[in-house]
Amino acid sequence: MNNPLFYSIIMIVAGIGIPVMATLNGGLGARLQSPTLAAAILFFVGLVFAVTYLLVTEGVPEKIFHANTPVYYYFGGFFVLFYVLTVTWIAPRFGISNAIAFVLLGQMIAMSLIDHFGLLGAQRFALDPQRMAGLAMMVVGVFLVLNKAAPTGS
Repeated sequence: MNNPLFYSIIMIVAGIGIPVMATLNGGLGARLQSPTLAAAILFFVGLVFAVTYLLVTEGVPEKIFHANTPVYYYFGGFFVLFYVLTVTWIAPRFGISNAIAFVLLGQMIAMSLIDHFGLLGAQRFALDPQRMAGLAMMVVGVFLVLNKAAPTGS
């Protein structure tokens, strides 16, 4: 299926999941008094679901490592771990809106550089004036939604 609308909807749902996951895991880390334990639990639950989905949809893989695959492709998990650990620790102290807004800002910077230079094997998309204007508007939007006020209620 190559349907941009379908892909857009799925990615919106994935985007919704990021602050939900950050809120849940931040709360778990605070209650357990260990952001690292909360992250380990999150990854364990994720592993169980990922392996189950893999086995149901594709069966047992013949091999995990392929000779022609650059080793850096296997390091994506590090970035997921870094994100989960940092958001689990910081979000309860800084606020979900603030934490996710800065994550979004980092994503916009990274996506622009990856696309423009075709980094890590990605397809190249030039950072032309139209894209730069859109990026600038998104950056302004991130700063407009930042939560500057003191937290309300509990």
